[in-house]
Amino acid sequence: MKKKPAQTPNVANKPEPLIDDALTREVLEQARLVLDDVKPKRAAKCVVCGNESAPNSAEELCWVCRRLKISAWRDSDQQLPLQE
Repeated sequence: MKKKPAQTPNVANKPEPLIDDALTREVLEQARLVLDDVKPKRAAKCVVCGNESAPNSAEELCWVCRRLKISAWRDSDQQLPLQE
């Protein structure tokens, strides 16, 4: 059994693009601009240790430093009545 010869695509019968190349470039550029606005911003650095700060931290502390601060507050609140 013989194989059929491979058909080469005819360049002359190539269909025209439906969208102009300039329009395509313009749409892609607008999409890039929109994606730049949508990208999440990098988190700020922790003011104590320099690691990435927690997303919900108003003091710009990482989660470790935030927990240490909360623990220190609890310890100081418990010690106040003993000093009086």
